[in-house]
Amino acid sequence: MARINLTMMKSGEKGKVVEIAGGKDNLKKLEALGIVPGVEVTKISEQLMRGPVVIKVGQTQIAIGYGMAKNVIVDVTYKIKKILLIGNPNVGKSVIFSRLTGVDVIASNYPGTTVDYCRGCTGHGDKRIEVIDVPGTYSLEPTSPAEEVAVQILNKAIEEGESIIVNVVDATNLERNLNLTLQLLKKNIPMIIALNLWDEARHTGIEIDVKKLEEIIGVPVIPTVAVTGEGVKELVNRLDQARKGQFYFKDEERWKVVGEIISRVQVIKHRHHTFLERIGDLTINPWSGIPIAIILLLFMFQIIRLIGESMINFLFEPIFSNLLKPLLLSLSRSLGGSGIIHNILIGELINGDIDFGISFGILTTGLYVEFAQVLPYVFAFYFVLSFLEDSGYLPRLAVLVDKFLHFFGLHGMAIIPLLLGLGCNVPGTLSTRILETRKERFIAATLMAICVPCMALSAMIFGLVGKYGAKGLFPVFGTLFIIFIIGGILLKFIFRGESPEIFTEIPPYRLPFFPALLKKLWMRVKWFILEATPFVLLGVFIANILYTLGIFDFLTKIIGPVVVNILSLPTEATIALLVGFLRKDIAVGMLVPLNLSLKQLIIASTVLAMYFPCVATFSVFIKELGIVDTIKAAGIMLFSAFGVGALLNLIL
Repeated sequence: MARINLTMMKSGEKGKVVEIAGGKDNLKKLEALGIVPGVEVTKISEQLMRGPVVIKVGQTQIAIGYGMAKNVIVDVTYKIKKILLIGNPNVGKSVIFSRLTGVDVIASNYPGTTVDYCRGCTGHGDKRIEVIDVPGTYSLEPTSPAEEVAVQILNKAIEEGESIIVNVVDATNLERNLNLTLQLLKKNIPMIIALNLWDEARHTGIEIDVKKLEEIIGVPVIPTVAVTGEGVKELVNRLDQARKGQFYFKDEERWKVVGEIISRVQVIKHRHHTFLERIGDLTINPWSGIPIAIILLLFMFQIIRLIGESMINFLFEPIFSNLLKPLLLSLSRSLGGSGIIHNILIGELINGDIDFGISFGILTTGLYVEFAQVLPYVFAFYFVLSFLEDSGYLPRLAVLVDKFLHFFGLHGMAIIPLLLGLGCNVPGTLSTRILETRKERFIAATLMAICVPCMALSAMIFGLVGKYGAKGLFPVFGTLFIIFIIGGILLKFIFRGESPEIFTEIPPYRLPFFPALLKKLWMRVKWFILEATPFVLLGVFIANILYTLGIFDFLTKIIGPVVVNILSLPTEATIALLVGFLRKDIAVGMLVPLNLSLKQLIIASTVLAMYFPCVATFSVFIKELGIVDTIKAAGIMLFSAFGVGALLNLIL
């Protein structure tokens, strides 16, 4: 139930009178017309410029002056079909979303954009209500694609009706957050406020008079600590009390009004720096922050390696060797041990046995590469990345690398898509939307495709040249780093356009809420499996078909001389380069049975890393950058890959 006055009701809306204010004379006039507490009324039409309000009591229509109508308070039951979680970035929206929705969550792109938002459902009584985690926004006057989507989702919900807003507000930064709150009140949609991070506000010496704030803005305010769940149950129980705001102000005086509200409801007491604040200061100061960042990133990759190798050795290798191999050998015997179907499904038997690394069948190498060699490292990477995201470290890292990335026409926030690209280039390319200009997005996406190998590719490169230690790994990844620097500088000066300064909020350090972190991890891993697996299996299938039909032999004769003369690779490596367009990790795996020398392995791995991105990333390039810029980027990739390969052939 929402308690509002008659002027705030919509045409056709029904409500029950619960209170009549304005003194005895006002009460007597309304009683004479049958308007008393307990009676049900229906609003007939909207008032024009504070004109009379027309309502229906029983079968009688009554016109009431605007001032008198404001004194008639009614309870209106809103049919809630949708809840929009709206708030600034880094206020805990996602954690509240996680608390409300459990695990059944859908991550979507808003139609016509590449901006992500999440949808789920929550139980409310005997109903299931859709919950949308709207992209974070500081204002309803958008300045970025994410903020534009937030406004579009809000406006669509207002048009459809039967939606409410849960405005998630940071209690430690009430003044800035109230700017958005006041804009939402103007939208005339039922609203309730979750005053989140309530515990942090108390710990930092901030006292907020919740009752006073509720009285001023006219909507329910519930203090919450989303990480522990404190206040979330009360928030759910009071969803029916969401109501339209009764607070009026002039838009041009919004910040002045915010200041007046703060002066009435908030008191800040003296306190000392907390331990996390001291850590925050250390990690953003360049003199201490850069060494800490280097140590942290090295530690991060050690953790990724530890988790990945442990999952391979103790989980996936036993599954494939002890459970899957006997079943596949049985299938192989039933297929006669040879033939086109056998080659596609099982691949080639090595000394009468299946070698998951080189048999190259859909059910052998295809599944093994995806799940036993790549997935463990992808899982580990996204786990560590999610922890860094939710703890508040990434914005600090962005500040530290800002000056460095400016040499390449980027600002510090470009580190986020580049880090995401280490997991998978597809979400990395999509996340370039956080960069403001076309020039920045082009440079970031192109450098990522050339110099930032995804975790699937990195895992295969480690498997291929890792046995040689630094002697094998350093030339590959060192070359990619050098090309990143040289290529970035060249792209900055070749392509025209603006490169703005960094402008981002630095949130305080917080301990991540692990259920929300695990949900984010599950969504990313699930997305990787659903998106990558079909391309891996398709790559193995097409490679086998082309090989069986002799098409690879034909293509090898055409492209082979370039591969042999420029890169000093055997003609068989041509097949790997062609398959690399489907999946680079499969292409690297195809190099295993060729018995290449260390020099050839380094050249082939480097060229494949810099070569065209996989087809999934290529399709996202077209969507994000357009066909013209994608063709430009593809040309740069092709020239760079073979140019660097030829140079390595001369140097090594």
